[in-house]
Amino acid sequence: MAIERVREYFLKLGIAERIQEFDVSSATVELAAQALGCAPERIAKTLSFLTAQGCILVVAAGDAKVDNAKYKATFHEKAKMIPAGDVEALVGHAVGGVCPFAVNEGVTVFLDVSLKRFETVFPACGSSNSAVWLTIPELEQYAGAAGWVDVCKNWEDPVE
Repeated sequence: MAIERVREYFLKLGIAERIQEFDVSSATVELAAQALGCAPERIAKTLSFLTAQGCILVVAAGDAKVDNAKYKATFHEKAKMIPAGDVEALVGHAVGGVCPFAVNEGVTVFLDVSLKRFETVFPACGSSNSAVWLTIPELEQYAGAAGWVDVCKNWEDPVE
């Protein structure tokens, strides 16, 4: 199970006790926010894309949406999400539990700037009923992020 891969990874880092497992699903931003009792934007969702260089993950705030123009300007190709049926084989985690930790070799992780407005966020841990509390510097370190990108919209100025 992918959560066991993440647990082993976090055990080596000394933070495995932070993993939370729920009796309910946390497979979507809304469900994760309900399970955690936090605002949906603090859920760090992990989006998976196919590029000419291989599989990449972009971790973004729960309220952010991919902006196709920004994505293309950053990665020099159109955004092409990995089909749901292929995500587990390519990334190492199934849809609903995709996270930037303990991923398959060759998968590159990027963090979207939409996360920088928070001190702490909650990414999944490889299953559809888990999450972990991390500071932004911890997320950057533990995800082995290749860098920060600005590929999302709809989070800067919420419509009132």
